[in-house]
Amino acid sequence: MAIKSQADFFSGVMFMAVGATFAVGSTNYTIGDGARMGPGYFPLMLGILLALIGAVISLQSMVVETADGGKIGRWAWKPLAFVLGANLAFGVLLGGLPSIGLPAMGLIIAIFALTIIASMAGNQFNLRDSLILAVVLAVGSYLAFIVALKLQIQVWPTFISG
Repeated sequence: MAIKSQADFFSGVMFMAVGATFAVGSTNYTIGDGARMGPGYFPLMLGILLALIGAVISLQSMVVETADGGKIGRWAWKPLAFVLGANLAFGVLLGGLPSIGLPAMGLIIAIFALTIIASMAGNQFNLRDSLILAVVLAVGSYLAFIVALKLQIQVWPTFISG
């Protein structure tokens, strides 16, 4: 069978790879069964479902023909770099980096950094809009994780709160 839509085929392959990785990784935890689910049950089921969806998409890409053949375009390196960098910055700022002496900056600063850096991935960057979004996300995260769920996450930098 020939691939009639490259984009759909490789999307399906990606879904299958991620699903299989989740399914295999979940076996490190207790799976349990439907009546008594363990911590690995949900990741296992989600991984299997994702892999099945990927298989359907890949098989469909060999049957359904698209107008341009579903060619894959060039990689969008700028958005990829900014989104990955934003997530890396979030993790480093939230937990700190003791090996280089960087203290934890807390949830609020990490969310502001994440939002501003990720906003730079688009074609048009507007600092005012990014700051408004960061405030909304920071307040929402504080209310959800700290107030409602009572998680023990550092909210402010260590030199302020400790």
